[in-house]
Amino acid sequence: MADHHPFEIALVHLYRGELGRMTSWRVRLDTTTNWALGTSVAVVTFALGQPHTPHVILLLPYVLASVFAGLEARRYREMAVSRERVALLEDAFFAPMLGGPPVDGWEARLHESLHAPTPAVGFLAALGTRTRRNYIWLFVTLYASWWFKLAQTGVPFTEEAAVGSVPGGVVIGVATALLAPWLALASWRPKIH
Repeated sequence: MADHHPFEIALVHLYRGELGRMTSWRVRLDTTTNWALGTSVAVVTFALGQPHTPHVILLLPYVLASVFAGLEARRYREMAVSRERVALLEDAFFAPMLGGPPVDGWEARLHESLHAPTPAVGFLAALGTRTRRNYIWLFVTLYASWWFKLAQTGVPFTEEAAVGSVPGGVVIGVATALLAPWLALASWRPKIH
């Protein structure tokens, strides 16, 4: 059996560790999405199943989904660091061992990533990615559920949407304004370095 250099052995262990870390962050992303879906389904089911429940209760899953989307964006950025390291090790360390061309300067890039980890994805770009992949459908469904709740009574939307002394037209405008940033994030595709 060939004698391996300690550097090579350390890199193999680093690779395995980064794969494990990346998988762990992936599970955390899925868990956050499940929390957002679960809380939204529970509140929407309750709101639509109870005729006397006020429509404003559907703001709760919107707020919770927004918080979960923010958490998921942060987790996505953390996963991106491990994903970059895994890709670097595959391209620059393993590929040349299998006959691929050598990659210059990869050791310095790996050192920099370990010394000062900086995700290549900014928070807004990560939030946009997670929104586009998962959350936009949740927000659109919550918005549609709110309209369905308003339509259940047969009263005109602008009257039924009123909250206390706030006219229904204002409430509808605010609800639409709350959906607009998510639509914008979902359609925005930033260049990631």
